[in-house]
Amino acid sequence: MKLDPDKVELAINPALVEEILVRFIRNEITRTGFRRAVLGLSGGIDSSVVTYLAAKAMGPENVLAVTMPYKTSSEETRRDSQRVVEALGVQTLEAPISAQVEAYFAAFPDASRMRLANKCARERMTILYDQSVAFEGLVLGTSNKSELLLGYGTHFGDLASAINPIGDLYKTQLRQLAAHLQVPREILDKAPSGDLWVGQTDEDELGFAYADVDRLLVLLVDRRWQPDHLVAAGFDPAFVDRVLNMIRRNQYKRRMPVIAKLTHRTMDRDFRYPRDWGT
Repeated sequence: MKLDPDKVELAINPALVEEILVRFIRNEITRTGFRRAVLGLSGGIDSSVVTYLAAKAMGPENVLAVTMPYKTSSEETRRDSQRVVEALGVQTLEAPISAQVEAYFAAFPDASRMRLANKCARERMTILYDQSVAFEGLVLGTSNKSELLLGYGTHFGDLASAINPIGDLYKTQLRQLAAHLQVPREILDKAPSGDLWVGQTDEDELGFAYADVDRLLVLLVDRRWQPDHLVAAGFDPAFVDRVLNMIRRNQYKRRMPVIAKLTHRTMDRDFRYPRDWGT
């Protein structure tokens, strides 16, 4: 079986996806008794899409978009975040993180760049959860399906949230939704980046393009193709093995902590009390 990897179908119906996700955000927030949403706005495509969806679901006055620049954050990041805020009229707050991150690493001057990036991600999440109390809103996640499968995110950092409206959309599909929502062209056109350090891009760090890995992931995960079938279809064996290893290695990031089983009703597998009883 030979397949042109470029022909793998990743098209979505953006209008239908928008309708589903707007309803999802509204239902999941209101069933908890909340009426507001909080999220970190980085000026990238993922957080911009979630901001657009949240504004439609809850009304812009009920959405708080928090920007949390570090000292190396680019001016482009700040500018693009402002474009989203001005386009939607959502509430916004800037909470710089340089002072607290630098204070911590003063004791660890030899810390790696990755430790710094993870610390920044976790610092930002503590701010979001604090602001969620002040604003009385739930924290929305901004990690897409590609990132979740590959583990491309910080555990209890940018991967944390109360609900995640875009976690079942591959990056390629998210771009289609962003265009439909009329996210500013400047955001659509720029290279995906966590702005972790100067010049950092997601695809340089991963070592492959989202367009390439999404074609592999949709066959591997959604259509349940076996690795040997993927190779026979034309995918590079080393690429298939690398992606498989990333998915397996990062499973711990996609689930709640595993609890050692001692009783008949262990919290993470046996006792799943319906949270929506009575709603």
